[in-house]
Amino acid sequence: MKSNTIQKIGQIGVPVQDIDRALEFYKEKLGLSLLYNTDSMAFLQCSGLRIMLTLPEKEEFAQASSVIYFEVNDIKASWEQLKEKGVAFTDEPHIVAKMGQTETWMTFFKDTENNTHALMSEVFA
Repeated sequence: MKSNTIQKIGQIGVPVQDIDRALEFYKEKLGLSLLYNTDSMAFLQCSGLRIMLTLPEKEEFAQASSVIYFEVNDIKASWEQLKEKGVAFTDEPHIVAKMGQTETWMTFFKDTENNTHALMSEVFA
């Protein structure tokens, strides 16, 4: 039986205003390797840690701040556990992307300082 506790940081999201300009900077200036990208997101590899450059989906994500995505094995069980501990979630676990046989699930929460973070889980169908 796998633990529902946080395992590691799965990804760090960085809000950007211009995806192409940001992608060029992170690839060319910082030397990060591009994993894949869309018109609104780019995923880069940084020594085993994934960095996501993204155009903000909502105004609350537009400030110059990173969202930490904590990777868990069972997102629904972890969500329930943390809710019981009083963590303020802004949504329920949901699929944000499906690539091939892999579904990426997320749920977002606020810390005590009003920072937004997330639980994430990749499910192989």
